[in-house]
Amino acid sequence: MAEKSPSMKFIRKLLLAFAVVYLLPALASAGLWYLKERPQSWHDADWSSSGILTEAAHGPEAAIYVFSATTGGMKGAVASHAWIVTKTEGALAYDRYEKVGWGRPIRKNAYPADGRWYSNEPRIVVAVRGEEAERLIPRIEKAIGAYPYSSPGAYRLWPGPNSNTFIAHVLRSVPELDAVLPPDAVGRDYLPEGKLFHVDADGLDLHATLYGLAGISAGWRSGLELHFMGLVAGFDIARPGIKIPALGRFGI
Repeated sequence: MAEKSPSMKFIRKLLLAFAVVYLLPALASAGLWYLKERPQSWHDADWSSSGILTEAAHGPEAAIYVFSATTGGMKGAVASHAWIVTKTEGALAYDRYEKVGWGRPIRKNAYPADGRWYSNEPRIVVAVRGEEAERLIPRIEKAIGAYPYSSPGAYRLWPGPNSNTFIAHVLRSVPELDAVLPPDAVGRDYLPEGKLFHVDADGLDLHATLYGLAGISAGWRSGLELHFMGLVAGFDIARPGIKIPALGRFGI
């Protein structure tokens, strides 16, 4: 029996690495999703407030929150949905912005600011309050207005542009928010307008991607990430932790 060539051995090792790093976590996440209770349809889901945020009128200071929650349907096995919430100083209500795949793509206040998504509890990705929030809100609104996929029909579930592409665009446009979306935010690495390379405005993170299908992010906020077919693996430096495809981030 002929000995396998070095190139074949390399390919086998590469496939094994892919299975261990990307495929096994995705299958584990799908198994957990299958076992848990979940709504059978959009109409059966709970979209009410999770109670994470206090009433806007109870706190006069400005605030910014980025939320993420496991999404619904089969997508929920490996993916999450993100949105951004703002409140100017003295405002009596929050403003929630997100992108969806139906109706008007960029939705404002369609759901409670801290509402559940398909019955799934949201988690705060980043929170900024006070003077810094007041300073950044106009820039966030400018980034929302400049998002190039805001027209009806400008949505693609995979690899993007989708809801996470929108929020990732805002975070890259306002790097002072100092955050990246979690590894299960499929679509976050699709760069708008077909760009293959992007450096954040403050120069602390760089992103290279082949239309969201494969790529790399590196820098102070991203740490080191390898993206493949919407799944993200990597580790953080600034806030030590590891990023596991489909399962999320584990660490500080």
